[in-house]
Amino acid sequence: MRKWDVLEMLWLSAVWGASFLFMRVAVPEMGTLAMVGLRVGIAALVLLPIMAWMGAAQSLREHFWRIMGVGLLNSALPFLLFAYATLSITAGFASILNATAPFWAALVAWLWLGDRLNRWRVMGLLIGFSGVVWLASSRSGFSPEAALPAVGACLLATLAYGIAASYSKRFLPQVNPIAAAAGSQLAASIVLLPFAISHWPSAAVSLKAWGAVICLAVVCTGMAYISYFRLIRNVGPSRAIAVTFVIPVFGVLWGALLLDEAVTMPMLLGGMVILLGTALTTGVLVPPERFRAKE
Repeated sequence: MRKWDVLEMLWLSAVWGASFLFMRVAVPEMGTLAMVGLRVGIAALVLLPIMAWMGAAQSLREHFWRIMGVGLLNSALPFLLFAYATLSITAGFASILNATAPFWAALVAWLWLGDRLNRWRVMGLLIGFSGVVWLASSRSGFSPEAALPAVGACLLATLAYGIAASYSKRFLPQVNPIAAAAGSQLAASIVLLPFAISHWPSAAVSLKAWGAVICLAVVCTGMAYISYFRLIRNVGPSRAIAVTFVIPVFGVLWGALLLDEAVTMPMLLGGMVILLGTALTTGVLVPPERFRAKE
């Protein structure tokens, strides 16, 4: 892997880790629906001209209705669920739960597409699930009334990401990646726009919240998608997915440094268990040959 690819992976992890911080800042003032509507709308405005410049508009026109499904599963629904969750839990806590996305992707691919799960991947599923249960039960200082619905929302969001991955593999294998990225944000914008308008905040929104949502849309969504698809092209999907394992590091770091969020031992240990299980499930972590030979 080239040095530039490694640096881009670190940059992408830092940016996606910061997305949870920006949500924590913007959602309390803007509300969930208005904030997410702005996020996908601005991201679409960033990505659509780039898509046209790269000559991928025809791909969007030909596959728009299928890309609509990606927009709902990979943007509109999970963005709403994570935004809701950050009203009750910290950015670092949410970023740790975000690491279960590849875990769900592997499970959905097995159930839907028939992808093989060997004993190590099954063990990874069990380890990852136990980490989620432990992290949720520990609550890391949150009240059950606040934490459990938020944890459930995060897990539903990552499940949506997992379904979107298999959906894309099944229905969009030949679609230009930038067309899929731009089209998914456009589709999410079309769906969410009426709700964003009807739930627009009645009180004035601070410049801090506006800055957070603009950074979230332009950097954490628009620019991040471009980097992610470039990584898939340069290093392959199995290596690009390693970004997911570094996001919690930055999510916890930004939350602690910029929002003064507490970092508890259950968060750290639970996060490590989730990452171990997800690494085994996705094949990023491969057991030694002497163990695999016994399968």
